[in-house]
Amino acid sequence: MKKRALISVSDKTNIEVLAKGLIDNDYEIVSTGGTLKAIQNAGIKARAVEEITGFPEILDGRVKTLHPFIHASLLAKRENNRHQEQLQEISVTPIDLVAVNLYPFKATLEKAGVTEDEIVENIDIGGPTMLRSAAKNYPDVTVVVDPDDYEAVLAAIQTNTLDEAKRKELAAKVFRHTANYDAMIANYFTEEPYPEVLTKTYEKVQTLRYGENPHQTAAFYQDVCHTAGTLAGAKQLHGKELSYNNIQDANAALEIIADFDEPAAVAVKHMNPCGIGIGDTAETAFAGAYDADPVSIFGGIVAVNREIDVKIAKKLSNIFLEIVIAPDFSDDAFAMLTKKKNIRLLELDMTNGNTGKQKITSVMGGMLIQDYDTGKVTEADLEFTTKRKPTAQELENLLFAWKAVKHVKSNAIVLANDKQTIGVGAGQMNRIGAANIAIEQAGEKTKGAVMASDAFFPMPDTVEAAAKAGITAIIQPGGSKRDQDSIDVCNEYGIAMVFTGMRHFKH
Repeated sequence: MKKRALISVSDKTNIEVLAKGLIDNDYEIVSTGGTLKAIQNAGIKARAVEEITGFPEILDGRVKTLHPFIHASLLAKRENNRHQEQLQEISVTPIDLVAVNLYPFKATLEKAGVTEDEIVENIDIGGPTMLRSAAKNYPDVTVVVDPDDYEAVLAAIQTNTLDEAKRKELAAKVFRHTANYDAMIANYFTEEPYPEVLTKTYEKVQTLRYGENPHQTAAFYQDVCHTAGTLAGAKQLHGKELSYNNIQDANAALEIIADFDEPAAVAVKHMNPCGIGIGDTAETAFAGAYDADPVSIFGGIVAVNREIDVKIAKKLSNIFLEIVIAPDFSDDAFAMLTKKKNIRLLELDMTNGNTGKQKITSVMGGMLIQDYDTGKVTEADLEFTTKRKPTAQELENLLFAWKAVKHVKSNAIVLANDKQTIGVGAGQMNRIGAANIAIEQAGEKTKGAVMASDAFFPMPDTVEAAAKAGITAIIQPGGSKRDQDSIDVCNEYGIAMVFTGMRHFKH
């Protein structure tokens, strides 16, 4: 007795190869709609599913395989005598292999100008149902959801090696696939930011050589619905694969540069900016980012939000860098940079910035989820707390420093002047420690510079250190019970201080 295969696919890649291979291995093929036409047009014999069910395809194709005869033939256990007797009673032949893939829901979502009716019509019902039925009965039924598996399955059939272990592996792939599919649909319909059950879905980009350290395994997955403007949407033009740490640092660079509309450049090391510069051109912006800390940039990541031209490329070529990210590279710049074997070049349209709405952090046994910190302040939002108000130039530098400090690990202090950072104190257990690191790094550049703090000053020691270093203006959230102590010290030294009313902790 011939075995029976049911084929019903939206993605018809290599469907003729699968169908012919099954026929050659003594399978009878049952199919539906467009798949049936494609198989028959290839000169391969196949039966319509209506011949099996005795029921026509109805409701514009919404109902065609949702029938007891189909699911009985998939779910019946071969070694269960009662199951087999019941199939005989209703004259149903078991289905031994199912090849199904689903309506293109994701591709439909991504179409320009798509309507909700189109989106809803691309929610597959019969396909997932067949896949789940077949996968549940994997000891007896082979189920194939990925066209890339057709050749391997045919080879296993040919060599009689399609055993239960292989069918279980294919079934697991099915349940991952349907879970991914359902998660995309659930996320489309869900409007609550924090629903009672949260199901996110990601697709594998690559297996990484290792994680943060060589003894840790790792992989990179992308959010299936949000890649534009993110690292997952970047095109790698040159260099070896990114590492786990490369991806972390590159993502930090992109989060920083997304805050700047003007030409900007950022250098990142260990997920903290070691230099940020803005300017009238990308060249002046990069010069600022480099001059901010020409030591720490070594082995770092550089992101520029304008085309990399040959002038910038010459400067980049003189530094050991892991990655350079930009929206474009001129031909001459690309030719120059690709002479460096170990540098990675990534092309990314940065006009949309980070399109994700929420940030997810794993913890043992769960995860934390929050909005991205997209908080911004303008001059109109500031509270001017000291006798002396900042000058126009100081105010410009304060607002620049405030953008920068948001992206530095807490406790964070950033010193800035002339559209560039000059000192960064990151990730310290106390604020004065962060301030001292930033001041030491900046050296003589502190004279006439400004300071930004990601959170309030619990005591005036940071202001006193700023005064001794020659800092002339400070921006901080305010809100401490001892704010007046810091204000008094500022007034004593003629420092202008403004409050933002907004904190920028980053853990």
